[in-house]
Amino acid sequence: MKYPDHKFFYIAANGATIGSGLWLTEWSNDALDPKKLNDTKLRDLRLGAYAGIGLTETIFTLSAHLLISLSCIKAAKKLHNKMLFRILRAPMAFFDTTPVGRVLNRFSFLHLWQQAILFRTPRLPLTVIYYLFQRIYIATSRQLKRIDSTSRSPIYNHFSETVNGSTSIRAFGANQYFIEESNNRVDANHICYYPSFTASRWLSIRLEFLGNCIVFLSAIFAVIYRNTLSPGMAGLAISYSMSITSILSMFVNSVTNLETNIVSIERIIEYTKTPTEAELFDENNKPNPQWPESGGIVFNNYSTRYREGLDLVLKNITIDIKANEKVGIVGRTGAGKSSLTLALFRLIEPVDGTISIDGIDIKRLGLYDLRSRITVIPQDPALFTGTLRVNLDPFDQYSDSEIWRAIESAHLKTFVDTLENGLSHQISEGGENLSVGQKQLVCLARALLRRSKILVLDEATAAVDMETDDLIQETIRTEFSSSTIVTIAHRLNTIIDYDRVLVMDKGMVAEFDSPKHLMAKTDSIFHSMAKEANLISKTE
Repeated sequence: MKYPDHKFFYIAANGATIGSGLWLTEWSNDALDPKKLNDTKLRDLRLGAYAGIGLTETIFTLSAHLLISLSCIKAAKKLHNKMLFRILRAPMAFFDTTPVGRVLNRFSFLHLWQQAILFRTPRLPLTVIYYLFQRIYIATSRQLKRIDSTSRSPIYNHFSETVNGSTSIRAFGANQYFIEESNNRVDANHICYYPSFTASRWLSIRLEFLGNCIVFLSAIFAVIYRNTLSPGMAGLAISYSMSITSILSMFVNSVTNLETNIVSIERIIEYTKTPTEAELFDENNKPNPQWPESGGIVFNNYSTRYREGLDLVLKNITIDIKANEKVGIVGRTGAGKSSLTLALFRLIEPVDGTISIDGIDIKRLGLYDLRSRITVIPQDPALFTGTLRVNLDPFDQYSDSEIWRAIESAHLKTFVDTLENGLSHQISEGGENLSVGQKQLVCLARALLRRSKILVLDEATAAVDMETDDLIQETIRTEFSSSTIVTIAHRLNTIIDYDRVLVMDKGMVAEFDSPKHLMAKTDSIFHSMAKEANLISKTE
């Protein structure tokens, strides 16, 4: 919606203001003429006209301010939505390098509201002296504002980390350390803010002094020219000198604040230009609804890095995972295990080579078409505020019978039966009212509902107890027997019965064979890992 130009209303309001002053001057001069002073009709006319001019001024002023407010809200919303879209579509590398506090700082309503109050149209030209004061001040205030804004991000970041890790902080008795760290960051921000505040006071004092000089000179001239000026005109001159002082001061402050706080807009616009991932949909390369039919995965000379300028995390990966095959991925820390799954979901893009699923190069597909056809059970279960049903079926695609079947297969039925509200049980943020094992079983039930041909487990049982681990592994073997399973393994016993094991080392394929053959090779990496896990004697 396009709003009318507010400048017309401001000009009309100022015209009414000047008109009311001139009318009041004439009315004041009536006191010099006894006939006019006693004329009730003239008095009523003066009063009615003055009230009408005042009402007109009020209407035009309110209209101008309303249009300004609506325009600012529209601009703030547009900036916010554009920035939100970019952040939600940003590649994973952005979140690896950007603290959450910095993102929160940019999104804070304080910055958006600051922008909303800056767009004030000046009503009078700026005098040379006011302009000089403004230029002297702005030379430093802009940089001071930038330093202040930058020093605020660590506060948001620390606060967010403290809230998310409050349980661990209390468990390790680190409360005092985090309080002191928070105080230090706030103090650092105040050190940056104080010079900015002081500079603002410097400007205000000089503007007030200059304004007082203007009022004083107006009063002096009114006395000097008392014989040529009517009392009404003298009063109007002094009144205008007082108002012009506040107007000029307000204008200088507004222009100065605009130039200073434009840093906030600059920082927001920076995020609106954040690079995004590939398109969610590609109408020219849409897979058929049944894809992937078999679930075969082929890495062909695949190499990738997390972001430009970093070393390759995967180097010349060439593997062929057959349809319905169960493949475990193992390796030391930093070997590139998780990078393989990130590449499969295109969370990181290839530098060289391709990944094909059922013969289709996944780089040609839209991200939604790719990611919606693959199911992942992560190490850290992702649950959201809402009911248990919403967490299992967020898009309302499945019937109650299907949901209960998945719950039973995931060994959650006994737990859900004990809940007073059943599927309507409220899950708190992050699933804090569930145990780690229960959260992982909810994720398993979610995967069972989707029944994808490709299932990825990213160390899904690393944080759960052995009993829950056994339940999850039993369900996966039974319910996903006709699916391709790729498992990043923390416990080797969970993949010992898989078809093949991929051993990663320094971002490259070190070994790729059946667990039995790899364990039989005494010089293999997998053999040494199995020996460390006390699995050699169990399989011999």
